[in-house]
Amino acid sequence: MDFETLTNGFTLEHVMDLIRKYRSFGPIPGILLPMMEAFFPFLPLFLFVMANANAFGLWLGFLFSWVGAVAGALLVFGLIRKFGQRRMLRFLKNHPKVSKLMNWLERHGFGPLFLLMCFPFTPSALINIVAGLSNIKKYQYFIAVVAGKMVMIFTISFIGHDVVSLIKKPLRTVIVVIVIFILWLAGKWLELRLNEKEHKKGKQPGT
Repeated sequence: MDFETLTNGFTLEHVMDLIRKYRSFGPIPGILLPMMEAFFPFLPLFLFVMANANAFGLWLGFLFSWVGAVAGALLVFGLIRKFGQRRMLRFLKNHPKVSKLMNWLERHGFGPLFLLMCFPFTPSALINIVAGLSNIKKYQYFIAVVAGKMVMIFTISFIGHDVVSLIKKPLRTVIVVIVIFILWLAGKWLELRLNEKEHKKGKQPGT
C-alpha cells in the first residue's frame, strides 16, 4: 500500500479513494487501515471507519473496521506483554505517569478500560501499551477491547453512514446510548463470572 498516498491528506474523500483503489483485494484494505492505526496512532481511525461504512455499507464497513481495530489492539498488547520486560521498553514501565496508569488499570480492571475503548479520541495506542506492561488479566483486556471497540466502531460507522438521520431521528441516538449501556453491563457480568471461576480454581487442592 502507498504510504505516501495514505499520509498525504487525511480526508474522507482521500481515504475512500484509497479503499476503492485497492477494492480488488476485497475486505483487506478495510481491515488493514484500522489495524495500522494501533501501530501508528497519528493515523485517523475515525476517518477509516467512516470511509469503510460508506465504501462497504454500514454493516460490512462496521465489521471490517471492528475486526481490524481489535486485531491491531490485540497485536500491540501481545507484543508489549511478551517483550515489555526488555531493556528498551523497561524505561516506560518505570516512568511515573505510566506506572500510575498501570496501577489504575490493574485496580479497576474491565469497567474503566471498556469506557476508554468506547471513545474514538482516547489514545488507544497508549492504553494498549500500558495494559501490556501492566498485570491486568488477559481476559479482562480482551473483553474490554472487543466490547469497547464494538461500541466505538459501530457509533462512528452509524454516524458516518447517515449523519442526517441522527439529527432528524433522535430516537436512533438514544438507541446507540442504550446499546452502549447494555454492552457495558454484559461485559461487567462476563468479567465477574470469569473472576468467580478463577477464584474457585485457585481454591482447588493442588493449585
